Amino acid sequence: MFPLQVPLLAMLVSMVLCQYDDYDYRPVSMLGPSGPNCNKECDCPINFPSAMYCDSRKLKFVPVVPTGIKYLYLQNNLIQDIKAGVFDNVTDTLRWLVLDNNQITNAKIEKGTIDKLTGLEKLFFSFNEITDAVIPPSKSLDELKMTNNKLTKFPSGLLTDKENLTSISLQHNELTSDAISGAFKGPKKLLSLDVSHNKLKKLPAGVPASLEILYADYNDIEGVGAGYLNKLPALQYLRMSHNKLVDGGLPAGVFNVTSLIELDLSFNKLQSIPEINEQLEQFYLQANEINKFELTSFCKFIGPLNYSRLRHLRLDANNVTHNSMPPESANCLRQAVDIMFE
Repeated sequence: MFPLQVPLLAMLVSMVLCQYDDYDYRPVSMLGPSGPNCNKECDCPINFPSAMYCDSRKLKFVPVVPTGIKYLYLQNNLIQDIKAGVFDNVTDTLRWLVLDNNQITNAKIEKGTIDKLTGLEKLFFSFNEITDAVIPPSKSLDELKMTNNKLTKFPSGLLTDKENLTSISLQHNELTSDAISGAFKGPKKLLSLDVSHNKLKKLPAGVPASLEILYADYNDIEGVGAGYLNKLPALQYLRMSHNKLVDGGLPAGVFNVTSLIELDLSFNKLQSIPEINEQLEQFYLQANEINKFELTSFCKFIGPLNYSRLRHLRLDANNVTHNSMPPESANCLRQAVDIMFE
């Protein structure tokens, strides 16, 4: 935990820097002497006996995990095989399993390994060679990361009983829209879903109404279905940069929902500014083909209580300039801190 005297800014910076590596927080020098029951290839600090650190040791296999281990760190190795029996001592007690940056394929994961972990809460399986999602039977799973693999399918039903799952990261894979159709219906508490850098042609169907963050950058999406966002009343952050969005693919008012705080439509093929709700605060439209500035996209009416809460608007690398803004813009966009045209 952070001391009370640490400035808030420092805390936020630390959180941002650690968001992709939150399981690897300790210097090696802090490990201290290893406990007597630890596997010889790893370290099990006496002052943290429930953790076994086997990371960055050029291991080619998963070592047998002794009784009492709840947190297992195996990232940054050369692991190809997960042999049956290695988790037999911790099938219901292992909480974290970190397998990032290895060489694991589905064919080398034997039965009686991950499929026996009934208490797992976090599974980090990024930067490997898997083509099919690997899902433990645990109903306690709350975070699933399988980025930078070769996933081509994620069948519906895999997450049916994952009621506590709040975060799914699947970016940098080879998933199509059909491959994930109905895949996310199970987790009713899901807050964050990242499917960026895949081969989607539309936003994921069937995502739960609890979702607050949806990232779908770097796909082949051309449009958004009418009413799609109305089914996600809690959604605050939507990113769709580097897709193939065109005006014809966006029904009138599709982004005019009160929940959105940030909307990123940059690097697409839009020629006009989509209509947004007055509550939106961050709007990114750079590198499109926008050739007109219509104030009605931001404000239907302008008055003492009717104005946009937009603070940041990016329109650089389009075909509009400051001169494109009508005189009434100052009243409509009265809270804007910056509007970028170049």
